[in-house]
Amino acid sequence: MSNTNHTGGARVAFIGLGHMGGPMAANLAKHGYAVSAFDLSADALRKAREAGVAVAPSALAAVEGASVVISMLPASRHVEGLYLGDGALMAAIPAGALVIDCSTIAPASAQRVAKAAADRGLAMLDAPVSGGVAGAAAGTLTFIVGGDAAALERARPVLQAMGKNIFHMGASGAGQVAKLCNNMALGVIMAVTGEALALGVAHGLDPQALSAMMAVSTGRSWATEVCNPWPGVKPEAPASRGYSGGFGNDLMLKDLGLAVEAALGTGAAVPLGELARNLYALNSRAGRGGLDFSSVQQLLLKAE
Repeated sequence: MSNTNHTGGARVAFIGLGHMGGPMAANLAKHGYAVSAFDLSADALRKAREAGVAVAPSALAAVEGASVVISMLPASRHVEGLYLGDGALMAAIPAGALVIDCSTIAPASAQRVAKAAADRGLAMLDAPVSGGVAGAAAGTLTFIVGGDAAALERARPVLQAMGKNIFHMGASGAGQVAKLCNNMALGVIMAVTGEALALGVAHGLDPQALSAMMAVSTGRSWATEVCNPWPGVKPEAPASRGYSGGFGNDLMLKDLGLAVEAALGTGAAVPLGELARNLYALNSRAGRGGLDFSSVQQLLLKAE
């Protein structure tokens, strides 16, 4: 695609090329953006090069001359360390650049980093995503955005190169709050779907037939229709390939922990969210932390 169609000459620095960040950076390059990317992993950098993304020797080098800086990192400490820690990136970002953090982190962390950006005269958005690795690769992610509306309008063409849905949830940190609400609901729904399937199978039901019925009934959900937790029901689901790929159990555990932490900060009650967090913690302790979060189904199977 021509740069003039989408980019307006924008140069994008992309920090964090993991399972989500790598495909996102590749999609920006496919849309004609001049992307300079960095990750601590040599393997991630190699994959980025193979996808047509230019790589930089450091995060500081990546942001040189950038008009947009995007980060996609595992947790709050990584985001704060990148922008606010020793050799803080924030001080090196060019004046007038737009900063977009797509990590899923604590709302308070997002607000701290946004304040540091504002102190430098930079606009910053928290824009965590939904859609998983498949959505990142296909460019169909949903962006859940917190920050100034004018900054979002500047960011919109860049976000549209990586996704198809953009929701503005409010001021800085609001994107993170909304993402945690979504993932808390997802974690609970996946766990109870696994529980229902285990109950049906214990009574002799075919999990395929039970899932098909639920998928067009009031128990329908993404867990029944797309990422079904019972092996073999959905051939394309992680459950049907040994729970490999997808959204890791320990990532869901992290997000549920952040949701519970956010609830404690306001006195909100999240009893099912806390129970689900415990279930995913047990699943992690059972050795399935690196598997897809739908592997929580395995906690509910009858021992042979």
